[in-house]
Amino acid sequence: MKPSVARTEILSGLVVALALIPEAISFSIIAGVDPSVGLFASFTMAVVIAIAGGRPAMISAATGAIALVVAPLAREHGLGYLIATVILGGLIQIVLGALGVAKLMRFVPRSVMVGFVNALAILIFMAQVPELIDVPWIVYPLVGGALALMVFLPRLTKAIPAPLISIAALTALTIGAHLAVPTVGDRGTLPSSLPIPGLPDVPFTLDTLTLIAPYAIGFALVGLMESLMTAKLVDDITDTRSSKTRESIGQGIANIVTGFFGGMGGCAMIGQTMINVKNGARTRLSTFTAGVLLMVLCIVFGPLVSQIPMAALVAVMILVSFGTFDWHSIAPGTLRRMPAGEITVMVVTVAVVVATHNLAFGVVVGSLTGLVIFARRVAHLANVTACLDPDGHQVVYAVTGELFFASSNDLVSQFDYATDPDDVVIDLTDAHIWDASSVAALDAVEAKYAARGKTVRIIGLNQPSARMHGALSGELSGSH
Repeated sequence: MKPSVARTEILSGLVVALALIPEAISFSIIAGVDPSVGLFASFTMAVVIAIAGGRPAMISAATGAIALVVAPLAREHGLGYLIATVILGGLIQIVLGALGVAKLMRFVPRSVMVGFVNALAILIFMAQVPELIDVPWIVYPLVGGALALMVFLPRLTKAIPAPLISIAALTALTIGAHLAVPTVGDRGTLPSSLPIPGLPDVPFTLDTLTLIAPYAIGFALVGLMESLMTAKLVDDITDTRSSKTRESIGQGIANIVTGFFGGMGGCAMIGQTMINVKNGARTRLSTFTAGVLLMVLCIVFGPLVSQIPMAALVAVMILVSFGTFDWHSIAPGTLRRMPAGEITVMVVTVAVVVATHNLAFGVVVGSLTGLVIFARRVAHLANVTACLDPDGHQVVYAVTGELFFASSNDLVSQFDYATDPDDVVIDLTDAHIWDASSVAALDAVEAKYAARGKTVRIIGLNQPSARMHGALSGELSGSH
């Protein structure tokens, strides 16, 4: 690795580490555990995923989505059960990764991805708003100055990341001028020693497994979905490919290690990943550095880090949110050209994420909405046209389009059973049979003609359609 590349990776990792500290403390509070639990999780997640993960430069740490999943368990049963859930959730992620769950990403429409990115940007911005309410007036010019510094400094030099210079400048200013503003230290006490590995303090019984299993499944699914969506986003930004299967298994390994070290678990952090990528990081070194420096900052430089003004970190995240939002997607020209269904899917995804503060819910609901809209659109593409022979002895019905459950429902009503001649031909040369519903519909058509003493021949089946029709025809009604 070239020295210039290594410098970029390490400096970017330092910026990410600084931004991780208040976030990890916040998520610990959401989960109802000590701040050190979130910070330890961010340390182990980043270090392990840097080695085991499938997407270089992506940051994994304690996250709000995971905190929301485990909070009820931690509140009602304590830290031991939370840690047991993290370990079991990690095992489930490894199994899901090995089974190829990452391949399901191909069913996520582009409009859901755009909605996901935009919702993420809105959530990042919304998370900063509380930091700007009921604070000393000096916080506002500090945030404004930090934003100006990060916008204009890269035009002069990119040797050192602008966010890092901004954080250092605001920290020096607030300490030197003795400004009374909210700081990182106000969020909670930083740990003074490294985490020690150990087993979760729970009885190893079937009752414990029954209690934590539902939380562990939710933990595994939310963590994987957020991580895979983030990996896809980084793939698009960096124009590179990554192994989603390796990432899925890597997330599981990282969560198991995190659990044994007493952390609250985590997944990919989109905000911090965006900071990392926008600062030019492209390798695993930045992720590893972020994790290591997080602990170094807490243990060695804890007193100094505690004095970093929240205004500096708020400014960094506001800039990240504006840079993350896909402004092109809401431009009037884009909206005029985009099909209404695509816009609907994007809006639904954003609305669900913002309402629930859960990116996974938004992706699932958005994808299902997209599938319904797609099914409705494709259903109208199946057409039936009749051609009667001049002598009146035979009628040929030409069926075109995709035959599946949505389109085949109308198929039965497209034929004139009463007045058609005795010889009926259904030509499927320009059609394709996708499911059992279509075979059942064709069986129903044949049955209606047979009841009137008329014969039906089906011709033009392509090979996959012929195989499905041959295997299922006559087997679906239960009356044979």
